[in-house]
Amino acid sequence: MKKFLAFIIKHKVIAFLIVTALAGGGYWGYKKWFTSPATVRYITTAATRGALTTTVSGTGQVSMSDQVDVKPKASGDVIALLVKPAQEVKTGQVLARLDATGALKSVRDAATNLETARLALEKLKQPATDLEILQSENSLAAAIESKQQSEMTLAKSYDDGFNTVSAAFMDLPTILTGLQSMLYGSDFPNTTWWNIDWYVNQGVTANYDARDQTMRYREEVNAAYQAARKSYDASFVDYKAATRFSSTSTIETLIIETYNTMAVVSEAVKSANNFIDYIQDLIGNTSITLPTLVSTHQSSLDNFISTTNSDLMSLLSAKNTISNAKTAIISAGRSIAEKTASLANLKADVDPLDLRSQEIALAQKQNAMADAQSNLADYTVRAPFDGIMATVDTQVGGSASAGSSIGTLITKQRIASITLNEVDVAKVKVGQKAILTFDAIDGLSITGEVAQIDSLGAVSQGVVSYGVKITFDVQDDRIKGGMSVSANIILSSKPNIIMVPSAAVKNQNGESYVQVLVNGAPQKQVVTVGESNDTMIEIVSGVNESDAVVTQTITTGGATTATTNNNAAAGGANALRGAFQLGGGGGPGR
Repeated sequence: MKKFLAFIIKHKVIAFLIVTALAGGGYWGYKKWFTSPATVRYITTAATRGALTTTVSGTGQVSMSDQVDVKPKASGDVIALLVKPAQEVKTGQVLARLDATGALKSVRDAATNLETARLALEKLKQPATDLEILQSENSLAAAIESKQQSEMTLAKSYDDGFNTVSAAFMDLPTILTGLQSMLYGSDFPNTTWWNIDWYVNQGVTANYDARDQTMRYREEVNAAYQAARKSYDASFVDYKAATRFSSTSTIETLIIETYNTMAVVSEAVKSANNFIDYIQDLIGNTSITLPTLVSTHQSSLDNFISTTNSDLMSLLSAKNTISNAKTAIISAGRSIAEKTASLANLKADVDPLDLRSQEIALAQKQNAMADAQSNLADYTVRAPFDGIMATVDTQVGGSASAGSSIGTLITKQRIASITLNEVDVAKVKVGQKAILTFDAIDGLSITGEVAQIDSLGAVSQGVVSYGVKITFDVQDDRIKGGMSVSANIILSSKPNIIMVPSAAVKNQNGESYVQVLVNGAPQKQVVTVGESNDTMIEIVSGVNESDAVVTQTITTGGATTATTNNNAAAGGANALRGAFQLGGGGGPGR
């Protein structure tokens, strides 16, 4: 044994390494053979429906005698002043009234909207009457008849369109043959020139300086005729291949093609007419006498222009009639689908979603009515507590606002004087309710109302604080002057909303979501959040009442338990906080 100890003392480093290796191996063996597999458990909480209240808190002392500046909660002209200096007043007594014309209109509008929403809900709950069903059936039948009529109109439009095309092709050969003879015939005496060249020669003879212009007119007339002839030949081939029994698409294409051909022919006729008029103008200033054949040509061209214009109008009308009939059929089909769904809705039971939506709309109108009435009440200035008016600082016709005082009220009642920091005081308004508790009186909780907020703050060690005075709604003899008081001022309260613990809401890429368990595994559920307080947050959509959401994740692995909580701020932001404890298994779960 002594030799062993001597060896250890002599070889300390080697001994230390051996001991460390043995300890590490033992720990590894223990972990491998005696540690249970890691398990994950989720703590869930059900979404609840209730009122979400947002508050700010402050502390201070009870004052037995004080004075406050009485300030209105609204702004407007003073129309009635019902108090004078040194007058004793009671709690709730009217001190002044402000012009509330706008607020009264808001109340009337809110009342109308509320009644409209109430009637809509009642109508939704009632089954459809026989008359309503009959009217809906008649409306559907009318839509079906309208579609059938449009289909008949379309069929007739194709037949009429083919007739219009046939009439156009009866006119086109006459026009083109006449135009060809007029331009390329040799009808003038004592010459073998084409008629078009005879006209050119007459124009150049009358005015040689206009020779170039005359030749350009000649080329334009020739090009217009050739284009008309080419278009006619192509269209005539398609016309011969079609019958009134051809497909509707073939007939519609033929109508459009014939219209385009007629337009080209019309331009050729117009070009020839302009050419002859031009030559006639050149000769008019000379002694040259034109043959009567020129007048014959002009008369023929006038007839051709009239015919092409008439055919163009007929072809365009046929094309538009088909287009309008198609549009009418589509519109009638949509109307049938809409009226079919409307009739089915009348005969079916009320959709729960529609009913819930209308109930929400009614609740919104009720809230709007309550807000309008509350706003109207703000135009009446009342005494916040019993006391004596020390001063009256306004008069009838003067202006009053939330930042101005109409007078000073002296009271001998108990008042809570507390301080708030600059962040919280910005959220507080005169007239807001508060809940007061007292350190010295166990279990006592009373309500009060904010009566005054200091306009100027006090700075102490770089921190700005503001004084706030809260009147008591009830007087309790156990409350003594100088007692410490804690006040929770109610900023807002939203009734009948769905809410979950703030820890359940996470935020990722600006999107709020919660986790719900599906077959034991957490799944992401996107939500829309509303207002929040220190512990709860409003869920506007995405979660229903009683839905279970994950608020805590517990990972257990042998001797170590990891607990993860989700903390969500009011805006939906969240952070993760993990706590590791040595000891047995995890905490309670659901």
